[in-house]
Amino acid sequence: MKGQIKEKIAGCIGKIKQADIKIHSFLEIFEHRAIEKAEQLDEKVKNGDKQGRLFGLPVAIKDNIVIKGERATCGSKILEGFISPYDAEVVKRLEREDAVIIGRTNMDEFAFGSSTETSAWGVTRNPVNPEFVPGGSSGGSAASVAAGFVPVALGSDTGGSIRQPASFCGVCGFKPSYGAVSRYGLVAFGSSLDQIGPFAGNVRDIKKIFEVIRGRDEKDETSVEFEPVYALKEKVVCGIPKEYLNCSEKVKSAVKKTIEQLPKNFEVVEISLPHTEYAVGVYYIIAPSEASSNLARFDGIRYGRRIDGSDLIDGYFKTRGSGFGDEVKRRIMLGTFALSSGYYDAYYLKAQKVRAVIKRDFDIAFKKVDLIIGPTSPVIAFKIGEITDPLSMYLQDIFTIPANLAGIPAISIPCGRGEMGLPVGFQIMAARFNDGFLLEAAEKIEEAISYE
Repeated sequence: MKGQIKEKIAGCIGKIKQADIKIHSFLEIFEHRAIEKAEQLDEKVKNGDKQGRLFGLPVAIKDNIVIKGERATCGSKILEGFISPYDAEVVKRLEREDAVIIGRTNMDEFAFGSSTETSAWGVTRNPVNPEFVPGGSSGGSAASVAAGFVPVALGSDTGGSIRQPASFCGVCGFKPSYGAVSRYGLVAFGSSLDQIGPFAGNVRDIKKIFEVIRGRDEKDETSVEFEPVYALKEKVVCGIPKEYLNCSEKVKSAVKKTIEQLPKNFEVVEISLPHTEYAVGVYYIIAPSEASSNLARFDGIRYGRRIDGSDLIDGYFKTRGSGFGDEVKRRIMLGTFALSSGYYDAYYLKAQKVRAVIKRDFDIAFKKVDLIIGPTSPVIAFKIGEITDPLSMYLQDIFTIPANLAGIPAISIPCGRGEMGLPVGFQIMAARFNDGFLLEAAEKIEEAISYE
């Protein structure tokens, strides 16, 4: 006779196998691993053993977060066949609390993209309308939750890669403060920007996952131990930046309607983040620079794909030339150029100085307001293949990138529908390490708004 947890996990896997053919949110289902874990949990129930905080909860993991004994490709051919020898810290923490890892989800190659179209393993489709993209780079994780395959999933956010797909798919997506969650076991893109965070159907589940994965980890020197305070003030002042209203009319309409429905103790004032216009330019110097350095390790010598050449250098060219996709090559070249002799001061150093100015904008704003609110994305999901110009794709992240540059927490919650019933996301940001306050406020806003 099947135990309850085993039956639940088997049903979850069956649903993915049957329905994910149309969506392609998963790259791989860990059927044997998941069933084995479920059997262990049923044994716990039988023996009356203590149950973890996430007992029997199915969780999907983005393909750039490593799991011991499983493949991790970051959506790239250069890591085809790579098996991880260790667990990411977040995976350890989830399994310690009795979550069940169901499988790994599709993503833009090395998290370079806003649509999950650059994956070497095929495009992921938006469950709301399969003709449209799910957003990126964590499109597979967002789609897996939106399609009802799993209640929660993990993604990574370097410039909006959790919040933008959450917005496009109509789910909640949370980027914690930089340093709130260990990055050990996350394949690095931009080391000063990357952060792991959860997707879920509601803010309550986001809080539950965050409580498990947050906290100091000695294997990640940037991680910090802090105690989130899940409490609100009597009056919560929300600032809406005038720079964040440059978006499509449908998005603007949904955001304005949400603001009208905010709880009575939420006051809204207009503010300015004057250097917002420089955020995308700054990001596309700093992030590719860090990426070009981080991706130097993928050379065919230690792991992943290897193509022999006439000599060592020729082998590098052939391996990286065939293993990396166009967008990855583009960003490596951008970053290497920005860091090169004679250009470092003009590009990378200047970008870091402007980053400090953008962060100062937020510091000043948070002296006047408790939260910053606005649209997550300037547009709703676009059709697969519709945006082919890289610059137009980069501009999709104009409202999400600033939070990464400043290191502050930000969440996207569904707030309405645009054309063809496609979701609109509402972004809420708070000062660094005010993650608990932010999540408490987001839950109250989620309860107050009606958008169907």
